Amino acid sequence: MFSAFTRLSLVTRIIIAIILGVLVAVVAPGVAPYLSLLGDLFIKALKSVAPILVFVLVLSSIANFKVGSSNAYIKPIMLMYALGMFFAALSAVIASIFFPSTLILDVAAENLVPPGSLAEILKNLLLSFVANPVTAISEANFIGILAWAVALGIAFRHASDTTKSFLSDAAEAVNKVIRLVINFAPIGIFGLVAVTFADSGLKTLVSYAHLLAVLIGTMFFVALVINPMMVAFMTRSNPFPLVFQCLRESGITAFFTRSSAANIPVNLDLAKRLGVPESTASVAIPLGAAINMAGASVTITVLTLATVNTLGISVDFTTMLILSVVATVSSCGASGVAGGSLLLIPVACGLFGISSDIAMQVVAIGMVISVLQDSTETALNSSTDVLFTAAVDRGLR
Repeated sequence: MFSAFTRLSLVTRIIIAIILGVLVAVVAPGVAPYLSLLGDLFIKALKSVAPILVFVLVLSSIANFKVGSSNAYIKPIMLMYALGMFFAALSAVIASIFFPSTLILDVAAENLVPPGSLAEILKNLLLSFVANPVTAISEANFIGILAWAVALGIAFRHASDTTKSFLSDAAEAVNKVIRLVINFAPIGIFGLVAVTFADSGLKTLVSYAHLLAVLIGTMFFVALVINPMMVAFMTRSNPFPLVFQCLRESGITAFFTRSSAANIPVNLDLAKRLGVPESTASVAIPLGAAINMAGASVTITVLTLATVNTLGISVDFTTMLILSVVATVSSCGASGVAGGSLLLIPVACGLFGISSDIAMQVVAIGMVISVLQDSTETALNSSTDVLFTAAVDRGLR
């Protein structure tokens, strides 16, 4: 039975884990506290691997980025990618204002010292940027980790091919460790769901349903409103035929594969049929699969603001704009594995002085709802790759 279970897809295993966790909470609530160790181990594993993940993946991504491309279309495509992610994060901010979400967290209130003003937030942000890199990794200071990864990545851009190859191999090794940890997600989620439902009952289900509705609703808004507006501006024509074709032929496939990288061949074929030159598509599509993560921007922003609401931290709109920028930059470093964007939530949480312990609880909640959230996120990410590539090609021609 165990062998048959491990052969199932991760989505199927998570669904089974959620159902079993709810059943245990309803039928035998007295057993649930003993299962808390499973959830604690899973959160601890995430907490341990996340700092290394952010540091190595962002460093390798920047160091191996190909500079000096002669293709005139790549720069505007990259600009579309960047603007798309920022507008997606901004849409998530607005959605969180009108439909605020809260989470059920195990918070030690006496250990929480939220920032009192924008000046304090900016001060903490600047101090985090200049933290010692070893200390930043050991203390899970994700802002400092991100700053050092970007700085070293830029420094390594002109390193030898051997060095860049080593960095790529290191990133792949970290990805394999992440895949191993996430393969244990169903077990950890089983323990988390059992304990949470036994303690809070249907209140948890309502919280998760509301959070999922805000996430998916925002992603649909980006796909059907923000992206068409950007495409219309670029092509000076009706954007919806192209938008719907990309969603139908790329988004649906990506929804079920849950991998932008696995969807690259689909996008290359679609780009070819849309008339995009191979010299453009062969660079822009793989580049988009690596760094164009509008769905991840939405996920990081919504879950971070839900955490902020839960902890009662007051946030003004200027801080939310800063969060949008942080979410945009963080999204570029999202791992290619299922649920990879969730592991970057601590980066955004660090903007508000939220501890790594609390941030990892939020990551675990994200894993619970990832059955639908991650599939929708990947569909938005991957379909946007080919959409913006085709839009820039049509606009410039």
